[in-house]
Amino acid sequence: MSQRSSESDQEASTRPTPANAIGEERILDAAYELLLAIGMRRMTMADIARHAEVSRATLYRRWPNVQAVVAALMTREWTIALVSAFQPDAADGRSRLVEGVVEVVAKTRVHPLMRKIIELDPEFLTPYLLERRGSSTVAHLALVEEGLRQGQADGSIRAGDPVWLARQIILVSLASAVSGPVMAGKDEYPKLDEELRVMLTRYLVP
Repeated sequence: MSQRSSESDQEASTRPTPANAIGEERILDAAYELLLAIGMRRMTMADIARHAEVSRATLYRRWPNVQAVVAALMTREWTIALVSAFQPDAADGRSRLVEGVVEVVAKTRVHPLMRKIIELDPEFLTPYLLERRGSSTVAHLALVEEGLRQGQADGSIRAGDPVWLARQIILVSLASAVSGPVMAGKDEYPKLDEELRVMLTRYLVP
């Protein structure tokens, strides 16, 4: 290898990585670790950038503030929960939908991210509970609506507008996920899940 090639390789290895080449997952992973360690209120954009080993400029190109980073983090976590919960091997559309919803609720109720936010920064959730839908809620609604249509098509779910059926299901599920720990101890969570399962099944049965 020529000296010129060696010098070029060395320059390339020390050249800063372009901002658009830095994976979003790396930044969100750093934010996750920080949030669990110190809470959202104490976390700054500088903290996230330092923990992710990126510049603050790179971070601000993607998100305007800590709240936006955490919102993106929550969307990621609940997208993962959704993908794993709604499996195609259920007996019928109703079973697939009910079991998927119950699983997402159960995971949400004990998710470290959700528990830490409720413990230290509950005001972060207020807009999503009282004022507007977040992207996670929009994704949940779309998935439940599609599950309802599939169940109606195979005859396992009663007739009704999937849009409004889905909204009611999300309202009930959200209450169980967020307020469940107020009503039951950890060892009693399966009882909450079973009651939710019964409620949803009776709500949807033809």
